[in-house]
Amino acid sequence: MHETTIQVRFGDTDALGHVNNAVFATYAETARIAFFREAAGMYASPDDTGGFILARLAIDFRAQVKLGHEVKVRTRIAKLGSSSITMTQQVLADGMVAADIEAVAVSFDYEKQRPVRIPDHIRELAEKQLQQPG
Repeated sequence: MHETTIQVRFGDTDALGHVNNAVFATYAETARIAFFREAAGMYASPDDTGGFILARLAIDFRAQVKLGHEVKVRTRIAKLGSSSITMTQQVLADGMVAADIEAVAVSFDYEKQRPVRIPDHIRELAEKQLQQPG
């Protein structure tokens, strides 16, 4: 499992003083990018970005996050398909679960505008992550 620390900014909060629900999607995206770069060893260079597109994002909110909380996002690969990677994520605020997230990224050919098989070098790295205990 990969962990990303998130800096909560004043602009992330709403009039009620808690992090707006839409910001959780940004936190999840930040953590997924860090996961692919650091934990999975993918995207070693700007030219090796894969070609993934977000196909699904589901967020179950568990607790409020407020300015000043220490926020971390834990990310792991839950499932590997022929063209998709399903990731589960947990947003923690001061050590307590604030949200459970599931994201599905699809390997995508942007020229042809269609899903394609995950490239072998990325599949191999993802399979290694999938086999690690969570």
